[in-house]
Amino acid sequence: MAQDLREGLLLGMGNPLLDISANVGSDFLKKYDLNSNDAILAGDKHKPMYDELIEKYKADIIAGGSVQNTMRVAQWFLGKPKIAVYMGCVGTDKYAKILEDKAQADGLNVRYQYTSKEPTGTCAVLITGNERSLCANLAAANCFSPSHIEEPENKKLLDAAEYIYVSGFFLTVSPESIQTVARHAFESNKMFMMNLNAPFLCEFYKEPMLAALPYVDILFGNETEADAFGKANNFRTTDRKEIALKLSQMEKLNEKRQRIVVITQGADSILVAKDNTVTEYPANKLPPEKVIDTNGAGDAFVGGFLAQLIQGKSIEICLKCGIWAATQIVQRSGCTYEGKPNFTP
Repeated sequence: MAQDLREGLLLGMGNPLLDISANVGSDFLKKYDLNSNDAILAGDKHKPMYDELIEKYKADIIAGGSVQNTMRVAQWFLGKPKIAVYMGCVGTDKYAKILEDKAQADGLNVRYQYTSKEPTGTCAVLITGNERSLCANLAAANCFSPSHIEEPENKKLLDAAEYIYVSGFFLTVSPESIQTVARHAFESNKMFMMNLNAPFLCEFYKEPMLAALPYVDILFGNETEADAFGKANNFRTTDRKEIALKLSQMEKLNEKRQRIVVITQGADSILVAKDNTVTEYPANKLPPEKVIDTNGAGDAFVGGFLAQLIQGKSIEICLKCGIWAATQIVQRSGCTYEGKPNFTP
């Protein structure tokens, strides 16, 4: 039972972002040189977009950031507050307060690092039909430093955690912090988990990604990320099952357990590479009219998965809960939910 779990069992580290979510047309994407179903970092040409969304498109403002979403969803299932701890860097502004209030209301133990150098990060969530394009202006999230982990109260939280989850997006911010928590997990035989998160990371942040991978016990990704990883690492195959298997067999430092690789493919089956075999698990395909917004579906999937994993449930139950969570989230705007989850394995 989740109520028997202790506080601080699960630690997440990532980029806290305020999602600015709006329905736009393909002309808007073209204006800012964006593609649907993509995830990129904002350049100078994208900076005016955030104000435009708020002023002209009646944008929703939602607490976001990949790992923060995942931790919030995990807490939703667990019900008991503060089982999950979240670290990331924000500015000293009203957006940081909105983020913190929302995350705490959802039961998270929030341990933000604060910086006065940059405003709180934002992410444009551009919805065209059932597809979404993400463009993140990391701003303050870029300022996370390893010193935050060394603060006595935060170090205690790291020591107390048995499961640690970081985003691939965090590779652009603080590879050093990822190495610190990954080494800690390895030395203490804790579960260290990571997400590929975006195709550009597999290509342009290949070096820090490959430096983190030997520590990873469970790796998550979607179909485009798996394809990009296979290509960037010369796997010489476009067969996703083979890519998942090769990923699971790459160097791993903790030999007490083999790496598990979980590749989601939207409404298609999920590929799980485990114990040198790949198994397919059917996803839950909704009729198109029920899909409101796919933003946060992947984050929610991992949140549901982790909520069961830290309770010692089987991988099959973890996957079922992840699928159930993602199915709920896509029927709402942003990574949001209401009421109590009625998931039954």
